[in-house]
Amino acid sequence: MDVKPEAEKKRMENDRAGRTEQAAGLAGKVMQLARDNIVVNMRFLDVALSRMKPEPKPATDGAATDGEKLYYDPVWLLKQYKEEKNYPVRLYLHMLFHCVFYHSFAYAEKETELWDLAVDAAVENVILEMGLYMAVLETDAEARNKLHYLKEDVGVLTAERIYRYLKNNPISDSERMQWHRLFHRDEHIYWRGQEQMMVTEEQWKKISERIKADLKSFSKDKSSSESLEKNLAEATKDRYDYAQILQKFTVMGEDMQVNDDEFDYIYYTYGLSEYGNMPLVEPLEYKDTKKVKEFVIAIDTSASCRGEIVREFVRKTYSILKGTENFFQKINVHIVQCDSEVQSDTKITGEKDFDEFMKNGKLKGFGSTDFRPVFEYVDKLAAEGEFENLKGLIYFTDGYGIYPAQMPEYDTIFVFLDENGERPELPPWAIGIVLNEDDIGREHD
Repeated sequence: MDVKPEAEKKRMENDRAGRTEQAAGLAGKVMQLARDNIVVNMRFLDVALSRMKPEPKPATDGAATDGEKLYYDPVWLLKQYKEEKNYPVRLYLHMLFHCVFYHSFAYAEKETELWDLAVDAAVENVILEMGLYMAVLETDAEARNKLHYLKEDVGVLTAERIYRYLKNNPISDSERMQWHRLFHRDEHIYWRGQEQMMVTEEQWKKISERIKADLKSFSKDKSSSESLEKNLAEATKDRYDYAQILQKFTVMGEDMQVNDDEFDYIYYTYGLSEYGNMPLVEPLEYKDTKKVKEFVIAIDTSASCRGEIVREFVRKTYSILKGTENFFQKINVHIVQCDSEVQSDTKITGEKDFDEFMKNGKLKGFGSTDFRPVFEYVDKLAAEGEFENLKGLIYFTDGYGIYPAQMPEYDTIFVFLDENGERPELPPWAIGIVLNEDDIGREHD
């Protein structure tokens, strides 16, 4: 047996293990330095930093997070650090903001390739806007230019807005590669395992709320944190179950169905046993149930409300309510179109009327917005006896209009497509909810 090859092999293995250990030690110091830089310059991120701990993961050739740990390949990280000293800080912030903005928790609901592009671009835009000297990279000028033109098309660059833009405006393979080169920092491999991510979702929600509160005292320069605030607002806003909200429009009434609650099976079976086929008690053919009978869908047809999304909203609203669990057999629904004045009113008494409206109905108006004419019109219909017990009005709008001064006698929900602090404040009697295009387009189970 030749001892030399075995000894040489063992020596090489020991050398390799030594280099790996040395790389892990150096990379750990680099990550600690990056963390310290962030703490000193962005105190509002201290809780988030304490929540996500760096952990070396050799031979992975990259970085990734599961919301609990920030995994990185030490050799890969040292290579990036050698090429650009600020890369570890940029990487740390990039992955931290993914968690702060809940990007991983929406992964199962999205087209993953587009969502990857969108969330990376949104995070990089936040970092670039903050103008952090210790996170500057060589590609920043090109990235800023790309984001500038994207902002002209999308507006506020949140991941959700960018994602919807990419779905509606497919980009070429070469452009995808450019996005990847400019904005990609980490792999999203752990995001697919939602059962792993959900362990820390509630904790990240609390952290994001804390950051949102602390951010107010962070920067006197409002422009340097605008995108961060917008992304935090998107992440921390209340999520609504539209089907549950529509339960506010239920009203008690008689419906033709067996009333099991008032049916006495003892007398019923006694009659069958004693007299053959003659039950003593017949079931009631009606019962009082809470179902939707009358309501109004108001559509803002000003120029800012696009026809396709309006139709999807109307279709979703009706599809939620038309099931036997929610609708009376006879209904009275009015679909009112209005900009600065009422343009049309379509009365729906059943599914046939609704199908006709969706097939042949046209949106009318496209002028400025005034909400008052709709309420005046509905009040007039109620005074004329059009409604027996109108429970509510749903107003689909961008929110830029004149609200009524008086509170109506029925519940009112204003449905907005986007969160926007610049729109006029809602009256205290109105309920405002935000449904994005994905919520409206998603089929109701």
